[in-house]
Amino acid sequence: MPFETPPPPAGRRPPTFQANAGTDARQLLRALLPPRPALRHVLQAHARLAVLGLATACALPQLLAVLPRLPPGGADASYSYPLALFRSSNSASAFASNHLLRVLPHPHPLSLFPRLPHRNPHSFTFLLASLSNHLDADHTVGSSASLFLGSHVHALAVKAGAAGDLYVRNALIHFYGVCGDVAAMRRVFDELPLVRDVVTWNAVLAGYVRVGMVGDAREVFDIMPVRDEVSWSSLLGGYVKEGELEVALGVFRNMVMQGLKANEAAIVTALSAAAQLGLLEQGKFVHEVVQRARMPVSVNVGAALVDMYSKCGSIAMAREVFDAMPRRDVFAWNSMICGLAAHGLGHDAVKLFEKFVMEGFCPTSITFVGVLNACSRTGLVDTGRWYFRLMSEKYGIESEMEHYGCMVDLLSRADLVQEANELIEGMPIAPDPVLWGTILSACKRHGLVDLGITVGNKLIELDPAHDGHYVLLASIYATAKKWDEVRKVRKLMSNRGTSKSAGWSLMEAHGIVHRFLVGDMDHKDSVQIYNMLGMIDRRLAEAGYVPDVSSVLHDIGDEEKVHAIKVHSERLAIAYGFIVVDAGSPIRIVKNLSVCGDCHEFSKMVTKVFSREIIVRDGSRFHHMKDGECSCHDYW
Repeated sequence: MPFETPPPPAGRRPPTFQANAGTDARQLLRALLPPRPALRHVLQAHARLAVLGLATACALPQLLAVLPRLPPGGADASYSYPLALFRSSNSASAFASNHLLRVLPHPHPLSLFPRLPHRNPHSFTFLLASLSNHLDADHTVGSSASLFLGSHVHALAVKAGAAGDLYVRNALIHFYGVCGDVAAMRRVFDELPLVRDVVTWNAVLAGYVRVGMVGDAREVFDIMPVRDEVSWSSLLGGYVKEGELEVALGVFRNMVMQGLKANEAAIVTALSAAAQLGLLEQGKFVHEVVQRARMPVSVNVGAALVDMYSKCGSIAMAREVFDAMPRRDVFAWNSMICGLAAHGLGHDAVKLFEKFVMEGFCPTSITFVGVLNACSRTGLVDTGRWYFRLMSEKYGIESEMEHYGCMVDLLSRADLVQEANELIEGMPIAPDPVLWGTILSACKRHGLVDLGITVGNKLIELDPAHDGHYVLLASIYATAKKWDEVRKVRKLMSNRGTSKSAGWSLMEAHGIVHRFLVGDMDHKDSVQIYNMLGMIDRRLAEAGYVPDVSSVLHDIGDEEKVHAIKVHSERLAIAYGFIVVDAGSPIRIVKNLSVCGDCHEFSKMVTKVFSREIIVRDGSRFHHMKDGECSCHDYW
């Protein structure tokens, strides 16, 4: 017989359901609670049950079961609520005990465990999970105190005869993996080969990935009897973590080809790999997987897509994804603002930042890195100065090295090198060599030989292992025709065991990544590439192009310098692009170093003479070249 409740007073909402005596507490809670309830939702549901007279002692364990795991450092009131539920339960069963251990953060479960009236093997899994979650939250690996506590729980499980339980073993393997104790992890894994499931294998796989042993993780992956999407995403994440990005993308492609549905973690990780490499075709493939699976674009996936398209040179697609996102968080806004800045669209980035603030978001340190970088790339000196002050005065964000770096870059590019120098001298924190390197680059750009020599020598003493400082200083001497000094710098560089970083360029064609070095003859199509490059050189010479050899730091004849420049890696990539990229499509190149002045001019001329579009992502920004013009306006 249903309970009859009086009609609610005018202006109050009626109950969302009609309870009856036969209704189970679990069913009621399912009707009252959202899929992922917060503590306040559970308190509201408890109050509703109390109003209906259903908050009996036997229902209280069900409330414990739906409570979310409480964060560490919470208010005493939030911790006292689950304890009150537990104490008010008339059974104090192992079910209630285990859920009490689950919801309370470390170290409460360890202190409660000895006093619990009922326990079962699952109790040990919750104890170990509490320790593992604590280590995960603190990003702690190999904590001796935590390892000791976990080993103690392991010993208690052995003493209670629970160490052979599958769930306890999985929790132990996960715990030792989080601790970074792979020897103990592997020992537990090998003890009982017949007591394993896919979770066991995944825990070992994740443990190896966590400590950077991706080779061992791959060996485990290859012999797994069954793999799920977690197995694949763990291996994928391991390769990305170790910088093996192309291998990671191959793992993702294999996973999709084998018919597995990629989870959100795999999607975001694969997008990150494509973004770091700047490979648009690879990133588009991941996006197509999302679309084919009709996967909703969550905040995390949306932000990763925006970041990928921005870093792969397709800022228009990044903006399209950003505008279509049903919900955006600060990370998505930051990705879009930083992306616009990297593409030289400083005015658009500033405008988007103003919209970001108007919609009620609070900027972070990264947001201001994007905004200041936008001002630097576009020459918005006054705007940059204003935002630099606003950051601390309005939002209380202390300037970090990245913010000073943006300001020094902004001022240096605008030929305000003295002001940039004064900013560094007045910093409350010790400037890093990167800031002085920015000043050194500005000295080279603006022909400030004396200051450049002073800063260059200071940098070499500060950071003797960095090859770029030697190269810039030698370049400044070369500009002044001081070849003896150039030779001294190069000899010093050699004596200290520092060699110039090899420049390389990547180009993607039909799903295959091609890598070129300066003067590269190893490519299978080298003959065709050099023939094509010769044709391009002849056409450009006819159009009036004259090589600028100032970047060649050798006291050799101009003819030899021209030859040295002609085989730079990006030129080889452009020539190969002529062979394999359709005429209507842009040639996309990723370069590890900043493009030199002559290659920049060469590339612009190519777009004018051959009506081709070239997009280069170098070590600092994007260059969109078309009809003889570049998006950087020769300001880089």
